Amino acid sequence: MHWQPALPEIYRTLASDELAARITDRRQRLGDRLVILGHHYQTDAVIRHADLTGDSLKLSQLAAGVADEKPVEHVVFCGVHFMAETADLLTPEHVQVHLPDLSAGCSMADMADFDDASHAWDVMHEALGKLGWTGRVVPVTYVNSTAAIKAFVGEHGGACCTSSNADQVFAWALAGGTEPAKPGEDIKLLFLPDQHLGRNTAAAYGVDVANAAPVYDPRLQRRGEPLGGMTPDQLLDARVILWAGHCSVHKLFRAEHCDAIRAANDALPAGETPTRILVHPECSKDVVDRADLAGSTEFILRTIGEAPAGSRWAVGTEHNLVNRLASSARERGVDVRILSDCQCMCTTMYRIDEPHLLWTLDGLCGVGYDAGTTEGLPVEARNVIRVHPEVRGPALDAVHRMLALSGAPAID
Repeated sequence: MHWQPALPEIYRTLASDELAARITDRRQRLGDRLVILGHHYQTDAVIRHADLTGDSLKLSQLAAGVADEKPVEHVVFCGVHFMAETADLLTPEHVQVHLPDLSAGCSMADMADFDDASHAWDVMHEALGKLGWTGRVVPVTYVNSTAAIKAFVGEHGGACCTSSNADQVFAWALAGGTEPAKPGEDIKLLFLPDQHLGRNTAAAYGVDVANAAPVYDPRLQRRGEPLGGMTPDQLLDARVILWAGHCSVHKLFRAEHCDAIRAANDALPAGETPTRILVHPECSKDVVDRADLAGSTEFILRTIGEAPAGSRWAVGTEHNLVNRLASSARERGVDVRILSDCQCMCTTMYRIDEPHLLWTLDGLCGVGYDAGTTEGLPVEARNVIRVHPEVRGPALDAVHRMLALSGAPAID
């Protein structure tokens, strides 16, 4: 997690209406030089200020094209740190990417450390070599990862993926990735950092995940287990090697939540509409297996958006998004509730709020802590996210491969 200095007191005392009015004023001042990107998990108070919204893949694609038609100089990313890094990779060099609160990280991304991944790569290949294995490992990282992990994957011939295109990237990787597999060549896929998306995608691809998708846990490696909890035979038999990471939000949805929905459906009077279960593939496999449908954030949005009046849905994803979906769907006679009654909120995403957004825009406008008395200050680019040049090239390789597999052009 990165350190974020405390904001001046005025930002913490302004009412929401005043914050919104000042943000609108700063946006007007900056005009076409500014684009605000908002992830779907943001609160309503923040998302209303976004020029463009989406999930990780959509926002990556949008970031790649923000400067094509307008003289954009600043992208303010209302998301988390790895998303801002991806935006910096994809936007032109002259565009600055800003993250309003540097402490808005991602616990899942933090579960895959570059040094751990490099060590795992070496020890797995060493162990496989001792067993006489001569195939290849193709790494894939969920876009919810640091730029350093993206660079690690890109350097070793792999690609990023999102929940929207994980199936495409899996098929590409297991076919050999950048170098198509030779007849009889054994290809293994190393998937970082979300074991659940990896397991669910592998199962959908046809992998026997109970026997051919072991988990490498770097914590166990540090405790003296050389292969992170795997045995050499498990590694040799693996088609997909999963990293021991997870999303703290989607982990809160459990099998018993699905079972409760099923039991309630069974108890409905004849003719009553049952509730269908729709979840994100970052949920554990036992939840996905019990759901009626599973898919990316954009898939969830599209499914609810196309749902017929009178239908009922229990949705397993971040609660700000579900609340927004429920409010919109209610107007069409569609009933939407969250799958679990617990507070399934992305707390790090929640750190991006109107005070931090205004503080970022005030810096770009040369406005001080009190707009009424401190105009005309020097412009200050706050919280600029810049990927290190040595990381940029191989990380871009991984992202470009992802975008190409999604039908998007590569970005220079």
